[in-house]
This record gives sequence, structure tokens and C-alpha cells, in this order.
Amino acid sequence: MRFLVRDRLLGIGDDYWIEDDQGNKVFLVDGKAMRLRDTFELKDVQGRVLIDIRKKMFALRDTMVIERDGEALAAIRRKRLSLLRNHYRVTLADGTELDVSGKILDREFAVEYGGELLAVISRRWRHVRETYGVDVVRDDADPALLIAVAVCVIHLAEKEREG
Repeated sequence: MRFLVRDRLLGIGDDYWIEDDQGNKVFLVDGKAMRLRDTFELKDVQGRVLIDIRKKMFALRDTMVIERDGEALAAIRRKRLSLLRNHYRVTLADGTELDVSGKILDREFAVEYGGELLAVISRRWRHVRETYGVDVVRDDADPALLIAVAVCVIHLAEKEREG
């Protein structure tokens, strides 16, 4: 499953569509303006909220939280002591950990579980400027969750660069 994401989707207060590889709208990222913290919603084409994404207010390290139906699904934070590449850890509610590493700001990175590739995020497939692809490698993976992870990691990396 391959999805096309416009880089501008990280603007708080702006809405952007994520398309499949056939050009069909699949998910809407709804950036919530006028909030004290960074907040996004990932919606389906009918407008139903699939995932809530928000920055955790009080944390020692910048942390983004992903929720589904009001329940915590995952927390994303930069992994400590990652010198060579950007490296983030995703801790799922059940304790499972995913690794995200690569060139985050260049939109060239991977999401793995136990060394097994789940998704590849890359600009290489895209001819359109300011666009990157999310290629979900495993059929049993949750595309909405992996797209939310990509949005969070990019947002955290951008905030760190600005900071």
C-alpha cells in the first residue's frame, strides 16, 4: 500500500489530503489551529476521526501521542544517544516498540519492528516537489497508524530544527 503525502500537511490549522497510489483521497489530516499544543486529526473520506495526534504538554523530552477512540495508541519521542541518524522510538500501548530511523528532515526513513520493515517513507518515488510517499510494506500493518507515526516524527524533527 503506497500513499502520497504533501509536505505542507504539517501546518497547524491547515487541512491536507493523503492519496493512495491511484490518486484517490484516503485520509484527511486536519491541523487544529488555536490550540495550546500541536494537534492533528487523521480522518477518513467520510470525515470520521480515525486517529488523534497531539503533542504531550508536560514531558522531559518532546513527545507526540497518538490516540484512537480516546484510548492511547502510541507515544513517539526521539531516541537518546542516536548520533549518526535521526532515530525515534514509538512505544505502543501494549508495550511493543517500533524504531524509526533515517534522514527524517529529508523524508527518507523507515519504520521497523524487531528489525522487520513495516513502512518506508521516501521522496524518491515522487516527481512532485514537496511530496513524499509512505509505502506500507506489510499487508497486516495499520496504514493509518504508520502515516500518523510519519507525521509525528517529521513534526518533532521540524520542531527540533527550529528550536
